[in-house]
Amino acid sequence: MNIFRFLGDLSHLASVFILLYAIEQNRSINGLSLKTQALYVVVFVTRYLNLFTKFYSLYNTLLKIVFIASSIYTVYVMVYKYHKSITNHVDTFPVKYLLGGSVLASLIFTHKYTPGEIVWSFSIWLEAVAILPQLFILQRTGEAENITTHYIFALGLYRALYIPNWIYRYFAEGHLDYVSVLAGLLQTAIYSDFFYIYYNKVMKGKKFELPV
Repeated sequence: MNIFRFLGDLSHLASVFILLYAIEQNRSINGLSLKTQALYVVVFVTRYLNLFTKFYSLYNTLLKIVFIASSIYTVYVMVYKYHKSITNHVDTFPVKYLLGGSVLASLIFTHKYTPGEIVWSFSIWLEAVAILPQLFILQRTGEAENITTHYIFALGLYRALYIPNWIYRYFAEGHLDYVSVLAGLLQTAIYSDFFYIYYNKVMKGKKFELPV
């Protein structure tokens, strides 16, 4: 544990609370991608298969439970509580390519060719691209509520903060997880355009808008 990972975890938790707050505040999921949220359920369930078999720390265990439970709850709320505002005609990104690409990447980039390691690698690669359906909706609609963009920013910041965490661990512990590093760099690159627009629009008090 170091300050960069801790801040990254806080940012990740913040993104969860911002998203749920946005849904309840607007009483709608308009502008949000159900596909992205469903992908996050797959990410956390596959990553934390060892929840009840390996204990690292209370902190680690609680975070696993929170991320699994919150991702499932978010999908539940979107499907059953605010299903009338689901925008199927906009949320059309073909996620089969994200799933297939993540499976392929996990077979190429993995630490060991064991079922557990491959499934873990799959979750890492899928997380790197899971936000794409949400960004696709932003691109199609051209705008979003600022609170929605705060959620996406916090989610992107969480992974970006893991980059100095990996650098710190390499120099302080001699540890380098190349799978996480490569996927994290890909994920940060995917967010780069969003970060730029977020800074120039939302951070300056303007509405998040894109050319449709």
